[in-house]
Amino acid sequence: MATVASVECLPAPTRSVPPAEAAEERLARLRLARSENVGPRTFLNLLTRFGSAERAVEALPALAARGGRQNYGLCARDRAESEIARGMAAGAHLVLLGDVSYPERLAAIPNPPPALWVLGDAAALARPAIAIVGARNASALGLRQARRLAAGLAAAGELVVSGLARGIDRAAHEAALESWGPTAAALPGGIDCVYPEEHGPLTRRIAAEGGAVLTECPPGVEPTARHFPRRNRLVSGLSDGVVIVEAAARSGSLITARCALEQGREVLACPGAPEDPRAAGCNELIRDGAALVRHVDDVLEAIAPLRRRGFSEGADEFRFDIGAFEEPSGYEDFADLDPEGAEDDSALAEQIMGLISASPVEIDELARLSGAAPAQLSLVLLELDLAGRIALLPGSLVAARAD
Repeated sequence: MATVASVECLPAPTRSVPPAEAAEERLARLRLARSENVGPRTFLNLLTRFGSAERAVEALPALAARGGRQNYGLCARDRAESEIARGMAAGAHLVLLGDVSYPERLAAIPNPPPALWVLGDAAALARPAIAIVGARNASALGLRQARRLAAGLAAAGELVVSGLARGIDRAAHEAALESWGPTAAALPGGIDCVYPEEHGPLTRRIAAEGGAVLTECPPGVEPTARHFPRRNRLVSGLSDGVVIVEAAARSGSLITARCALEQGREVLACPGAPEDPRAAGCNELIRDGAALVRHVDDVLEAIAPLRRRGFSEGADEFRFDIGAFEEPSGYEDFADLDPEGAEDDSALAEQIMGLISASPVEIDELARLSGAAPAQLSLVLLELDLAGRIALLPGSLVAARAD
C-alpha cells in the first residue's frame, strides 16, 4: 500500500571521536531534546544548522529571544544528568538519535524521536518486524486472531511489535513470547511508568526474554491522552507493516494505521462482521486499499515488496562517528550574526506573524509573500518556533500557536 526507497551503506568514519567528547555531545543532545519547544523536527533543524548539539544548546536562549521569548526554558545540565540517573535506576538505557544502536527503521521516519529509553535488548529492534494492534475491548475471535498471527510471525522470525495495551496488544505480546520469539512494546509514558499497571510483569518478561520495551518520554512521565499518538507513531515506525485486528471506526488503532501510511509502511487489516462495531475500522481500511489478512502468509506476502525496496536514509548524517562534530555546512555560526541582522530578523518575524493564522500555510507561500531569502526565512521560522509563537507542521506547513 506504500513505497519506500533503499538504504545506502554508511561511509567509513572520517575520524574517531574521543570518548569524553562523545559523552559531552550525547548529554548535549539530551539537553537539546528536552529544552522548551524543541520537537523532533526542530531538533534536526538545529543539528543541521549548528553541526553539534553543544553549539545548538549554547545558541537556544538567544534564538528564542530573537523570536520574542525571554526567559527561555533551556534544559539544564543537572536536569539531563538526573534523567539519565533515573532511567538507569529503572534498568533502562538511553539511545539517542546518532547512536549506532538507534533503530534504523525509526531513523528513517519523518522527524524521528531524538531520544529513546529502552528496557531490554535494543538490538532486537533491528530484526524484521511486524506490528499487531487493535481493540482493548477485543472479542474472543479478535483475541484468537491476534494470538494466531503473532505466534505465526514469531515462528517465522519476525519481531512482533505492539503498544502493551489491554486486549489485542497484550494477546500479541504474549503469543510471541509463547512461540519463543522476541517482542517489542512501546509505552505512552516514562520507562518506569508502565501503563496499564497490571502489565508490569509482562513488561519485565518482554525485556528478560530477548525483546525490548521503549518510550520517547523521560522517566517519571505519567501517561496522558496526548502521549498515546506518540506511542502509536513508535509502534508503526519500528515495523515494516502494521496489522489491525479489530478497531472501531474511531480508535487509536486507526491513528497507528495513519502513522504507518505517513511513514511509508504497509497497512493490513483483518476483516470482521459488518454488524460488529469493533470491525468497522478494519473493514473501512480494507475498503480503502489495505491488504486483507486471513493468515500469516498474507502478511508476509504483502510485506515482501516493501522489504525488497528497503528503507530510505534516515538520520545517518547525525551519527556520532560520521561528522557530528564537524563545522556546520552552509550556515553562519549564530554567534557571528551582527546586531543589524538581528534587527532585520525582528522585522521579518513580525511580517511573518502577520501572514499566518491558526490555519496552516505552506512555507513556500510565506517565502513568496514575504520576499525573504530561504536561509533568512528558515532562521526566522526556527526562532519563532523556539519562542512558542508558531508550530512547524508536517508537509512544510506553518501555523500560529494558540495563546
